[in-house]
Amino acid sequence: MKRILDKIKSYETIIIHGHKRPDGDCYGSQFGLKNIIKTSFPQKQVYVVGEKSDFVSFLGDIDQIEDKTYDQALAIVVDTATKDRISDPRYVQAKEVIKIDHHIPVDQYGSIRWVQTDFPSCAQMITYFYYTFKHELKMTLEGANALYTGIVTDTGRFRFRGVSNITHQLAGLLLDQGVDVEYIDQNLSKESLSMIALKGYVYSNFVTTEGGFIYLKMTQDVMKKYKVTEEQAASVVNLLGGIEGYPVWALFIEYETEIRVRLRASGPTIDHLANQYQGGGHAKAAGAKLESWDQLNTFVKDVEALIKEYYKQNE
Repeated sequence: MKRILDKIKSYETIIIHGHKRPDGDCYGSQFGLKNIIKTSFPQKQVYVVGEKSDFVSFLGDIDQIEDKTYDQALAIVVDTATKDRISDPRYVQAKEVIKIDHHIPVDQYGSIRWVQTDFPSCAQMITYFYYTFKHELKMTLEGANALYTGIVTDTGRFRFRGVSNITHQLAGLLLDQGVDVEYIDQNLSKESLSMIALKGYVYSNFVTTEGGFIYLKMTQDVMKKYKVTEEQAASVVNLLGGIEGYPVWALFIEYETEIRVRLRASGPTIDHLANQYQGGGHAKAAGAKLESWDQLNTFVKDVEALIKEYYKQNE
């Protein structure tokens, strides 16, 4: 962390990247870090780049910058385990790259890497960074709101494994900054009629297997029918969780060029399986990719084998 702070101090231009199809933690980390740097060092040029997230767009607007901005700049990539998931490939044009992430390390990119897998969110890492050097850093309410949103979303409102005493302490310190929890909850809880209808589709069309796997195919046709974005469609994965007898669940989302898998578990460890399918993530929450629907049956069999081995080990 000290090396990262020293690098931030030494650069006049800092560009903060996240991952493709950003979630609340990615956005919260990006805009929270931007706020800390810009408030602490007003003379610096600090930008957030990458894809827009409608879900948490209330946290800030993505900056549009020219290629020449990367000349002699520092790029900081947050919440992104692998290079191929980094949104906006221009990060390689920066003079130096720093990686800040909480996922199980797969891709060792960056000249400085801070990976903290025991933290349930990257926003918690940024918050920890801020309070570690609070005597040198400043943050406004805008930054606190972003970081709190990141922590809340990636911990499932403090329900997921990995939440610790430190998580609650850091969230409490952000509350002391004046975070409006009602405002954040209202923004996160908004749903359109289209999303309500999509949830009905999910509950009516999921597939269960004899081996304890439950999943849903979210095709382009379904998303068009219910008039939802790919981001909105991806958010329904946890509707399949918590169903008795099915410790692993997944949402297969059909994009234009690939099929992304949002994989979750309440028992077995799934990140190694995700690695086999061009993905990775956490022990109980990971992402993967299929080249085509032809791989689906093989993927299902691999999940069932994983579940079988898990039950065998816990007999």
